[in-house]
Amino acid sequence: MKKRTDNTYFRRGDRIESHIIDRLGRPIKDLRISVIDKCNFRCTYCMPAEIFGPDYSFLPKEELLSFDEIIRLVRIFARFGVEKIRLTGGEPLLRKDLDQLIRRIKEIDGIKDIAVTTNAVMLVKQAQKLKEAGLDRVNISLDAIEDEVFQKTNGRGVKTKPVLEGIEAARQAGLPIKINMVVKNGMNESQILPMARYFKETGDTLRFIEFMEVGNHNGWNMDAVVSKKKIIEQIHEEMPLVALDANYYGEVASRYRYEDGDAEIGIISSVTEAFCSSCTRARLSADGQLYTCLFATSGYDLRDFLRKDYSDEEMTDYLIHVWEGRADQYSVDRAQGKPMKGNKIEMSYIGG
Repeated sequence: MKKRTDNTYFRRGDRIESHIIDRLGRPIKDLRISVIDKCNFRCTYCMPAEIFGPDYSFLPKEELLSFDEIIRLVRIFARFGVEKIRLTGGEPLLRKDLDQLIRRIKEIDGIKDIAVTTNAVMLVKQAQKLKEAGLDRVNISLDAIEDEVFQKTNGRGVKTKPVLEGIEAARQAGLPIKINMVVKNGMNESQILPMARYFKETGDTLRFIEFMEVGNHNGWNMDAVVSKKKIIEQIHEEMPLVALDANYYGEVASRYRYEDGDAEIGIISSVTEAFCSSCTRARLSADGQLYTCLFATSGYDLRDFLRKDYSDEEMTDYLIHVWEGRADQYSVDRAQGKPMKGNKIEMSYIGG
């Protein structure tokens, strides 16, 4: 057994006894995998239509990681601590035969949880087979409950009905659901209370996300951020809330329960309250670039390793080296006024 750090051990060719940790003492537990860079929406904070227009060049099929390549990487990551997989995009349900990938991931020793983040439009046709393949839960993006607002936010004029039908399909399939709402001043701040009222009645967990400066094309500025404090105050005034403890180390959302029921909300507040100190997540782009921070300016090319004659052991050593060298804490650095050099990776490229 080789000792990697003072408190972490790794046994080659076998399961580990504990997680590897980075330079700030954070283990790796979560891997978010973008399976496709295309999306059927053009949300203004992610893939604005003026940038991602009809002539935009998405990745050709041969540049996407194959399912075999993804499975090989998940097996390696699982050996040194990854337990949770989230499949993202773009819109992951646009990737053909996604249920087959989920089925194969489910068979990997050490993987305890598989989730998909989706806009839910295609869930009506896919929810049941995804559940049968082994999907554990879904995170559904919905930024407004009123059609007029939602049509503007998604950039395609899509009404809420197909999303709500997708949510119902997931519910009928027995999939636990979380609803994600990015809140932006001037876009959908009027929807905070309507969304809270609607999902309090359904009992689904609603998570509000502060508008973040991911990527370079979403026009981010601090004036557009609706803070966690304002969101909580607005909801609490009408529907009193009780703060809850985190479910697990590294949970990104602050949790609250309504006083008069079991329904919960969460707030993801990476702008006003950095949670970098407990970040356990790595992100894999659709073309095999590994990013150790949502706000990264560059990644590590794993596709090159996969398509050349490197052994699993060589790849394992490389990935351990990458994680043990990690010191990302972008939100903390921003709060301290430290500038970032270079362009950040687009959210649509690594799935948020």
